[in-house]
Amino acid sequence: MIRFNSRLRNYLAGALVLLLGSCVDKFEPEVLDTPQNYLVVDGFINLSGPTTIRLSRTKNEADAPVPVEAAATVTVLDDAGAAYPLPEQQPGTYQSAPLNLSSDHRYRLRIRTASGKEYESDLVAARQTPPIDKVSWELNNRGVQIYVSTHDEANATRYYRWRYEETWLFHSAYQSGVEYVDGTMQQRQEGIYYCWGSENSTAIQLGSTSRLSQDVLTDAPLRLLESNSLKLGIKYSILVKQYALTAEEFAYWEKLKKNTESLGGLFDPQPTQLTGNVHNLADTAEPVIGYVGAATVTEKRLFIDRTELGSILRFKTGYEDCGNPDTVLLADVPAYFSRPNLLPIEGVYVARTLIGYTGNPAVCVDCRLRGTTVKPDFWP
Repeated sequence: MIRFNSRLRNYLAGALVLLLGSCVDKFEPEVLDTPQNYLVVDGFINLSGPTTIRLSRTKNEADAPVPVEAAATVTVLDDAGAAYPLPEQQPGTYQSAPLNLSSDHRYRLRIRTASGKEYESDLVAARQTPPIDKVSWELNNRGVQIYVSTHDEANATRYYRWRYEETWLFHSAYQSGVEYVDGTMQQRQEGIYYCWGSENSTAIQLGSTSRLSQDVLTDAPLRLLESNSLKLGIKYSILVKQYALTAEEFAYWEKLKKNTESLGGLFDPQPTQLTGNVHNLADTAEPVIGYVGAATVTEKRLFIDRTELGSILRFKTGYEDCGNPDTVLLADVPAYFSRPNLLPIEGVYVARTLIGYTGNPAVCVDCRLRGTTVKPDFWP
């Protein structure tokens, strides 16, 4: 087992906050005097789909870009000797073809970096994740609380982790019906008023029934949307993904959660030794951050429509700082709208005669600056 001194543990806790997509709170630790460059392995072996692994390195400075580990060779291995390659999709991100792996085998990840260093995760048992029973919500005095419920009739899972993907429909402050193209004002060809935003979860969400007689979790709190959240303004969707964990993997995620989300106060839990299951084959003393498990994934989606929330709530739009539109006379149109950060909205008429156009900054008119006009396939 690798033992870190207290300064190194503090550093690793801070590095995890900066690098892992599962971390939520920014923590700026005391930084070591000498540069550290530890490998970070983020991902798991998906038994029933593509396996995605992200490789990066720790960094000393909070504002520095995350150094990705590119040009590595990444492979999933089973205990029978079969190998499944994960080609690099973009720098630092490696993904396999869709896999259909047997839960009768154990699996590990092998990594060979461009510099020739070799790393392996421990062989882990494959876990079959039970279905999600339901994803539900309720309105309380803080906002909209989203819950997840699940169970395993065989009482064999006991340890759970969840991630989620949020999608919401929104619109910009002003609806533009015209556009200025090559010196000519014309009817807008593509609507830029309605868009879809999206965001992945960052907090570590865990659940356990290890102290219960039955492997049943009912209404485990998953996500709180504040009562004025702009995501709830029109229509909101959340796709919840559930993963079964081993006891050792659950303990790793629990420590990571404490180290990254609960630090800051005198009485908060202090950084604990974080031991994953990935090792440098030539130097077992080298710290490697990450735990690679193997499991299937189950999913369930929930929609919440604005009309279900009543008329009392007042949602933010994200465009509260947008002022009233400017009126631009025809003679000023070329100078005003030739700037890409200003967009026309509609014509201005006096006695049925066009005298100009209204305009506003693009950030208030073009919703594509905050999302996409492409409707998701799952959207009703």
